[in-house]
Amino acid sequence: MKKLKGVAIGGGYFSPFHFEAWQRLPEVQLVAFSETSAERAKTIQATFNIPKCYADYRAMLDAEKPDFVDIITPPGSHREICAEASQRGIQIICQKPLAPSYAEAEAIVLDAEQAGARFMVHDNFRFQPWHREIKRQLDAGAIGDKLHSLCFRSRMGDGWGEEAYRPRQPYFRDYPRFLIYENGVHFIDTFRFLAGEMTRVTAWLRRLNPAIKGEDCALLVFEFAHGALGQWDANRFNESTSSDPRYTFGEFLLEGNGGTLRLDGDGKLTLQKLNGKEQAVNYPHERRGFCGDCVYLTQRHFVDRLLDGLPFETNGRDYLKNLVVEEAIYRSAETRTSCVIAP
Repeated sequence: MKKLKGVAIGGGYFSPFHFEAWQRLPEVQLVAFSETSAERAKTIQATFNIPKCYADYRAMLDAEKPDFVDIITPPGSHREICAEASQRGIQIICQKPLAPSYAEAEAIVLDAEQAGARFMVHDNFRFQPWHREIKRQLDAGAIGDKLHSLCFRSRMGDGWGEEAYRPRQPYFRDYPRFLIYENGVHFIDTFRFLAGEMTRVTAWLRRLNPAIKGEDCALLVFEFAHGALGQWDANRFNESTSSDPRYTFGEFLLEGNGGTLRLDGDGKLTLQKLNGKEQAVNYPHERRGFCGDCVYLTQRHFVDRLLDGLPFETNGRDYLKNLVVEEAIYRSAETRTSCVIAP
């Protein structure tokens, strides 16, 4: 079978997770990547044995004529890169945050639609194995036919002190919008994946570390169309007791009219039926790659949908719904009111 020909743009902190995952997809051949830093490019090429490296991504797109491009660059660059790929008829998978503003994100999606280029956002949290298993349990009625509530609590502990975020992702320090824009959007998408569309949000946002510009603490309360309530309680300042806070990113509690699902920081998932004992839910997950190998699982989904032609779960038009919720969160926090989420 002829392999899908892929290229990538970007060689920053998160890119090795992408490169490693592409190597494990037998239907894909990553033939080239683009990176402006010669030092980073040399390391990536040596580590992942990618045949070619270009300083100019446009030259790469023209020379290689790939089936798809993986965009792993900062959000401010996405509009231009996506437009260049769309104009050439190249299929796109693009990292989040999708863009610095909703208007720019919408323009990215429209550009791809008008050019007929298939487009997927690389939002990988819904592909984490525990969230896929929770979805299977909910769909099977494990905790009843009516979902009461979802509550996720996250304490990352990587955002305190004068040097917060510098060793890994120093640009986090300068985001005027931070926790929701960079991390919370993952959970907006995951909550929608598990519980459907949101109708209203009430948000409280704070900055705990004065060394950064944006918010690093949030309490969000969501109302869902089917009657459930959701809560996301997160900050990156205080610490978790988990051996690896970046595995599940926190603890999850889901309650329905038939029982409860609980997820801990090590990926342990339990089910407690009403009037029953808590029991372990056995499902596959491993400490490989990033957060249960969700980068690989996301890219596996992208390739599967390229091959079968079915819609991407995180296609551009659907992903804009996450950004509508994101805007409502910031509006709620600023006005100190609950905000209706437009359908």
